[in-house]
Amino acid sequence: MVGAFDICARVQNGFRARLARIAIPETNLNLSISRILYNQGFIYSVTRGNHLGPDKEYTSTTNLNVADRRLWLSLKYFNDMPVLTKMNCISKPSRRLSATTQELARLATGKAVGIVKPVIPGEIVIVSTPKGVMEINEAVKMGLGGVLLARAS
Repeated sequence: MVGAFDICARVQNGFRARLARIAIPETNLNLSISRILYNQGFIYSVTRGNHLGPDKEYTSTTNLNVADRRLWLSLKYFNDMPVLTKMNCISKPSRRLSATTQELARLATGKAVGIVKPVIPGEIVIVSTPKGVMEINEAVKMGLGGVLLARAS
């Protein structure tokens, strides 16, 4: 769960600072969240690299270089404004918010579930399910529930 906070803060701060690229630690959770942001059109690209920059040629991650490995995200802007305006975590390490398939469907259709506000048009919710990290609509189609990680708009 710590990785979700880290990527939310790094992406939001990168857009606020109007950076072209940001580096985040290379973890499976960060890769999954980055893939969702890319598929939803919030970022241009995701590239593997080290702390100095993206790789020019393929370098595998080993026990010897794992601390130096990074994912480089190219941030997207439209008319000099950030495409992603807000990204924050829903669950916290002290309070993990889970949702059943029915609750996820309610959220996706614009209805509040407990303390979680409904999804508004143009916003995505990232969910950690037993089949991996995915966007809320994908989880509903597959009939899965899971832990609500973050929302981005």
